[in-house]
Amino acid sequence: MYNHGIMSKHPVYSIWRLFAHLPLNWLHRTGRLLGRFYVWFPNRERRIAEINLRLCFPEMAEKDLIDLRNRSIVQMGATVMEMAAIWFAPIERVLGLIKEVSGSELLQREEGRGLIILAPHLGCWEIIGLELPTHERITSLYRPPRNSAYEHAIKQARERTGAELVPTDTSGVKRILAALRSGGVTCILPDQQPKSDAGAVFAPFFGVPALTMLLTNRLARKTGAKVIFAYAERLSAGGGYHIHYLPADEGITDRDPTVAASALNHDVESIIRRLPTQYQWSYKRFQKQPEGRRSPY
Repeated sequence: MYNHGIMSKHPVYSIWRLFAHLPLNWLHRTGRLLGRFYVWFPNRERRIAEINLRLCFPEMAEKDLIDLRNRSIVQMGATVMEMAAIWFAPIERVLGLIKEVSGSELLQREEGRGLIILAPHLGCWEIIGLELPTHERITSLYRPPRNSAYEHAIKQARERTGAELVPTDTSGVKRILAALRSGGVTCILPDQQPKSDAGAVFAPFFGVPALTMLLTNRLARKTGAKVIFAYAERLSAGGGYHIHYLPADEGITDRDPTVAASALNHDVESIIRRLPTQYQWSYKRFQKQPEGRRSPY
C-alpha cells in the first residue's frame, strides 16, 4: 500500500508509520499529554491561541478564556497524533473510524453540477478528504510543505482513496474549474489567510478584520457549483469521528466581494461556535490587517 523508497528512511515518516499501528484512543491519549505539556510551559502555540481567543471572545470571563485556551491546546495535541492513523493506517481501518455522518443529503445535486465543500480547521478535517473520494470525484488544491520528503508522504496519504491534488497555482485553479464544470467536487480550507491581497478582501471574522479568500465565490459563480460546509467532530475516548455536512449561506456567491467574504466568515464562525475546543486557534488568522492597523501578534 505504501511506497517504501527513500521516504521509508526519513525519520519523520518512520515514526509516523510506527504510531499508525496504535489504537486511536492511545494516539489521542498521547496527543492530549503532549497538549498538556504545551499548556504548562510558555510557547508560540499557547501565546497565539490566547491572542486569538481574546480577540474573538472579548466578552468571555478570564477564567473561562484560559480554560478554553488550555482545552483547545490539548485537542491540538490529539490532532497531531491522530494524523499517524489518518495518513498511514490501512484505509479500511481509517474509514471504520467514521461512526456517524449527518447531513449527507446535502451532497446531492443536479446531474452535472459541481460541488464545493468548505472544511474549516476544526476537528479531524483530514478524514473528510479521505472519505469523500470513496463516492465522489475529488480534485483539490494542495500547498506543499517546505520539506519535500514530508510532502511526498502527505500527498501519497491524501490521494490513496482516489482524490487528485493539484498545485495552488494557475494550472491548479484551471484544473479545479474543469472538474467543477464536469460535475466533480473540490474541498477548500476556507479559514486560511491568503498569501497576498490579490483575490482577497478584508471581512469580519468574530468581529475582527480578516483577509479572506474569494476563491470559493469565483469558482461557484463561474461554474454554478453548489457550496456546502463540512467538519469531522472528534468523539471522546478515542470513539472515532462524526462527520457533519451543513448548508452554506447563499451570500457566499454574491457579486459583492465583501458581502461574499463576510457570509463565508460568518458560516465558519457559526461552525466554530458549535465546537470551539476543537478549532485550530494557534493559527495567525489575523496576521495581515487593513492599512493603519497593527498585527495583533
